[in-house]
Amino acid sequence: MAAQKINEALEHLAKAEKCLKTSFMKWKPDYDSAASEYAKAAVAFKNAKQYDQAKEAYLKEAESYENHKALFHAAKAYEQAGMMLKEMQKLSEAVQLIEKASMMYLENGTPDTAAMALERAGKLIEHVNLEKAVQLYQQSASVFENEERLRQAVELLGKASRLLVRARRLDEAVVSIQKEKNMYKEIENYPTCYKKTIAQVLVHLHRNDFVAAERAVRESYSIPGFSGSDDSIALEQLLEGYDQQDQDQVSDVCNSPLFKYMDNDYAKLALSLAVPGGGTKKKSPVAAQDGVSGPTKSSHIEEEDDEYSGGLC
Repeated sequence: MAAQKINEALEHLAKAEKCLKTSFMKWKPDYDSAASEYAKAAVAFKNAKQYDQAKEAYLKEAESYENHKALFHAAKAYEQAGMMLKEMQKLSEAVQLIEKASMMYLENGTPDTAAMALERAGKLIEHVNLEKAVQLYQQSASVFENEERLRQAVELLGKASRLLVRARRLDEAVVSIQKEKNMYKEIENYPTCYKKTIAQVLVHLHRNDFVAAERAVRESYSIPGFSGSDDSIALEQLLEGYDQQDQDQVSDVCNSPLFKYMDNDYAKLALSLAVPGGGTKKKSPVAAQDGVSGPTKSSHIEEEDDEYSGGLC
């Protein structure tokens, strides 16, 4: 089966080369027909699991389409060549080809396709190179934003923010989360703005910047519905506990469903949040007074019972 596919691919390559030849009667190469034959050869090589040869055929297809000024089809061929490199576990090279395809899509006037290609490249490289994935997601978000497709843009920004947190690039993460929050506010998705405020506060506290965390909460009171929401109440409790170095209160808030069921990267921040100074729980004034010797409420009741223990007569 594989040998048959390889022979089929070689036949298509031969036809492609023939299409590119010129003669006395044929002055110009037939780039369109050559590209079609290269594409057929690439598919046959791929089916035979000859990924390196498939990649070369796709690259020749792309070159033929470029010469034919068919940029969209050339970009598609570069993407396919990138996928062959993925099969060969050459992810960095694969991403380079997909980025090249993305530039061609933009040049061709199809920015949405360019953005989606960049997103695919980000997913491809995410598990081996976080920094490159962040860059690709940010580029994709920027293309969508320029096209005023804010919902798609903010989703990709969210991916970039989470990867920045995972990479402990917290200064960049707070900038990215703020941009997300602004976009959600612009599209009037206010409940998600509240969640982004929680994310902001967690990142700021991990940066040991209580003032910035407090400011993020104060600024959020201008967002419709934030005041009195579960999110605002929890954040006020969190800030209070952190400020008073009350680890128990902070842990209680961070272990609540509101925090535990956030995206995994933020949930991890919540669970690992520690107050400065060792986190000694402070006794409240009421608790301190309870420890002082003196008649308690129950003893007063007992005294009243004793007063009338002999009856009314």
